[in-house]
Amino acid sequence: MTDLFAGLADIRPSREVMADGAVLLRGIFAATEADLIADLRAIVKQAPFRHMVTPSGHTMSVAMTNCGSKGWVTDIGGYRYDAIDPVSGQPWPAMPPSFGDLAQRAAEQGGFKGFAPQACLINRYVPGAKMSLHQDKDELDLGAPIVSVSLGLPATFLFGRLSRSDKPQKFRLEHGDIAVWGGPARLAFHGVAPLAEGEHPIMGRQRINLTFRKVM
Repeated sequence: MTDLFAGLADIRPSREVMADGAVLLRGIFAATEADLIADLRAIVKQAPFRHMVTPSGHTMSVAMTNCGSKGWVTDIGGYRYDAIDPVSGQPWPAMPPSFGDLAQRAAEQGGFKGFAPQACLINRYVPGAKMSLHQDKDELDLGAPIVSVSLGLPATFLFGRLSRSDKPQKFRLEHGDIAVWGGPARLAFHGVAPLAEGEHPIMGRQRINLTFRKVM
């Protein structure tokens, strides 16, 4: 498989601090890329992407699915984690070792040892899709970090502070970049600017985001 990090090492650091408790990691993904993408495709075949609806009735521009013992869902009833996929009525696909191992390694390199994710929310962005500023606060265990893996088209990641009114910083996320945040940054507001047009050599006209979380 083509080394998608070739030519980037001299211009992008392998570790970039976004805030106290938040880092961007690069270069730890390439060795397991093929297994990760194969496992991702198997998950999506079992639990296809869908556009969920927020409690206010807004249909999200980002399509979603999950794997793990719990899955994050939203509908007119609210935001929550559920062991059952509401579309199929079956449990979400199990989290494959390639996912859990990468999340654990990334968390440790980000300063959070012993991370054991129970859920992986998988977001699919196509050009024009975005994610508004929000906090990840539906988890009971806020002591565990969030680990977010980027695949496919590059995106502009917006990372703010603990108030929505604080102006967020902008970070470019490439295929294989991993954001880790926890501790004092665990409830930082974050989002993704509208995805630009493009075609990734492996993932095509899309960006996939794997977001690992400890739920309980």
